[in-house]
Amino acid sequence: MSRIGIRMALFPSLLSPLRPLLRRLLAGWVELRLSEPAPERLALDPERPTLYVLPRPSLSDRLLLEIVCRRHGLPVPSPRWRPGSLRHHGCVALPDHKRHLWPRRRPDDAPFAPPIEALGQHPGADVQLVPVSVFWGRAPGKEFGFWKLLAADSWQLTGRLRRAVSMLVNARNIELYWGEALSLRGQLDERGPELARRRVARVLRVHFRRIRTRVLGPDLSHRRTLIHGLLQEPEIQRIIDETARAQNVSRRRVERRARRYGREIASHMSYPVLRLLDRLLHRLWNRLYAGVDVHGLERVKRLAGDRTLIYVPCHRSHIDYLLLSYVLFREGLMPPHIAAGRNLDMPLIGPLLRRGGAFFLRRSFRDNRLYGAVFNAYLHRLLSRGHPIEYFIEGGRSRSGRMLMPRPGMLAMTLRSCLRGTSRGVTFVPVYIGYEKVLESTSYLRELRGARKRKESPLDLLRVLGRLRQPFGRVQVAIGEPLDLDAFLTRRVPDWQESRHDARPPWLTRAVPELGRELARRINAAATLNPVNLVALTLLATPHRAIESELLKRQMALLVALAPDTASPPAGTPEDWLAEVAELGFIERRAQALGELVLADGERATLLTWYRNNVQHRFALPALVAFAFRNSAHNDLATLDARLAAAWPSIAQEQFIALPAADFRSALEATLATLVEQGLLEARADGWQRPPGHTLAREQLQLLGSLIQPTLERGFLLLAALLAQPSGSLTRDDLEERSRALAERLTLLSGLNAPEFFDRRLFSGLLDALLAEGWIWETPQGRLAFDALLGEALARSRSLFDPALRRRLWQTAQPAAGDAARASAQARNERCTYKS
Repeated sequence: MSRIGIRMALFPSLLSPLRPLLRRLLAGWVELRLSEPAPERLALDPERPTLYVLPRPSLSDRLLLEIVCRRHGLPVPSPRWRPGSLRHHGCVALPDHKRHLWPRRRPDDAPFAPPIEALGQHPGADVQLVPVSVFWGRAPGKEFGFWKLLAADSWQLTGRLRRAVSMLVNARNIELYWGEALSLRGQLDERGPELARRRVARVLRVHFRRIRTRVLGPDLSHRRTLIHGLLQEPEIQRIIDETARAQNVSRRRVERRARRYGREIASHMSYPVLRLLDRLLHRLWNRLYAGVDVHGLERVKRLAGDRTLIYVPCHRSHIDYLLLSYVLFREGLMPPHIAAGRNLDMPLIGPLLRRGGAFFLRRSFRDNRLYGAVFNAYLHRLLSRGHPIEYFIEGGRSRSGRMLMPRPGMLAMTLRSCLRGTSRGVTFVPVYIGYEKVLESTSYLRELRGARKRKESPLDLLRVLGRLRQPFGRVQVAIGEPLDLDAFLTRRVPDWQESRHDARPPWLTRAVPELGRELARRINAAATLNPVNLVALTLLATPHRAIESELLKRQMALLVALAPDTASPPAGTPEDWLAEVAELGFIERRAQALGELVLADGERATLLTWYRNNVQHRFALPALVAFAFRNSAHNDLATLDARLAAAWPSIAQEQFIALPAADFRSALEATLATLVEQGLLEARADGWQRPPGHTLAREQLQLLGSLIQPTLERGFLLLAALLAQPSGSLTRDDLEERSRALAERLTLLSGLNAPEFFDRRLFSGLLDALLAEGWIWETPQGRLAFDALLGEALARSRSLFDPALRRRLWQTAQPAAGDAARASAQARNERCTYKS
């Protein structure tokens, strides 16, 4: 036997006496940060031998595996698999194909030959293979960097010295991922054991590659190398030449400008900063919030190894991107590269965000061809390499609390990049983030009252730190249904594959808004309920923002029952919810001789509208049905269908509600059945009857119907303002401003402090819905046109309102008709004067 062979044969025997000592030392030093799934959920068959498989030979990984198995009662692997035996458990590693300074055993001699030979000797037996991935710290792979050399796991396999240092540095930051048990007998090949070994190794390598991609993300090149590569692309070079000629400057000067754009845009993700942010944010969330609840992340984990993920959360707070990256990192997923506005690239904050994965973009660069080309190239580089990305389709934070109309910019650039080709398929991941109290409450309240948005500055960080002692409740992070981009395009644009090499295919202008609306609907469909939402929905439905405590509790329980498909109902009882909202400072609980009252003053009521708008869409259809019984004690199905069917598509479009899979009539019947089950309606042979007056059920039905009343009132005012003039008279801007003024007038006449009611963006969203449904259309001159059907729809909608409300709305809209008549008369006089 050669010296090398003797040494390899003696090494395990010399190491065996030291294994218990090494294992005890390691057990006292290391600690798992994450084990997925939990060892108790592996469901291994105790009657079959278990063979754990590691992705590479590593004594530290083997010892760690033994420690975990002993702690959790799993089969403990023996150091070596005994030839011909199926009565014990073992651990093997896939062969190491790296080159070494000394000869090693051939890879084909190692891992699966003994158990496969044992199965050949025992025809009825089987072995369960359990792949195990161990990460000693996590870092995106980079070409350079001291931390990579020192400690963190990356795509490059580590040597003994570096692994020893990693064990010291990352002892409390270890992640372990268990694969699903695999039957070894099921992998056997009739053509012989040699092919069987190769087949098993190939299956396991694919599994380990998926896990590494999910946890570490794709390899990252150095930032300078990345920017240099962008500038070498033919498209960028062509635009540099054209810009230099058009501006009559030197090519070198334009190239320096392009490089400056690249440095301004590109992120500089740093593993030390990721770990620092993880620790800081962990402390921040524990101090700031009572907890962070995550729902539906299993959907993402199933996709992360095979797809390029684009996270599209709703945007309600600056905390959104920090929170989502923290959740993903904690759950063993690679944090995404985040598209952030250039306004956040400020001193102190900007460099920290950039090293946490943020890349910055300008609000508008339509007139800067060079900047647009560099940004598009950078985005395509991220997507083509499979990096996870995050951006907000709403553009900016929602000051009203509701989902804003998606902006086309990033979506259009993503679609164009995907047409150029990516390494893997692209999947959008909708994310809903719900807060019980946002940090920006004060600024939102100021902006809801009409103040201008302030520019962000580093001083804002100091202001936030000053509020850390306030309670902010819990946060909900809910993952919506992922959207496969290829499947979406195939449904909407069947021939999209034919235009893969077209930079701007003609169908793009149609597909981008449809994609944005679909993603917005999926975000809203994932919305969760919290106590503040429930109190806001009920309290703001009362005329004077005051309600009996017992009625409020009953109504909150009703709302939870009407939204059974929410990710998770709030924990506790309605009394617990009420106490929590009072502790957060949103309401006042006032004792009274006949029972406790709950009140909200003007400032609190205005702020509560933001939280009501987060989830109001979840109750749109039940509220619409309840409102139909406000002015009519009895309705049959045909009458309800005739009154509501025309209004529902516009409401669903405005509030980004996923339309029912069945037709509206079926959804209407299901809603009526639910309201009967909850005791709010009485079913009769000829239809449905509302409860008699002065009963609790009648009061609850009225509160429920009040949720949709502001939307219906805005729609009535907008249609009245439009119909006050002939078709083709008003532009979109004119109608939006006229409708906003009417809504403001209505709130003043009603004595309400509700600036959110006359937000111009709400009328813009309603106009988009009417345009999409074909009720109105734009002429080539940019005017809004309509036909007689719109007037008939307005006449039908009047029957939904009770006489008092109908009269108030009509009186409010009369000045619009009067102004229109005066404007028309003035125009006729001007034409006569001109002719004379």
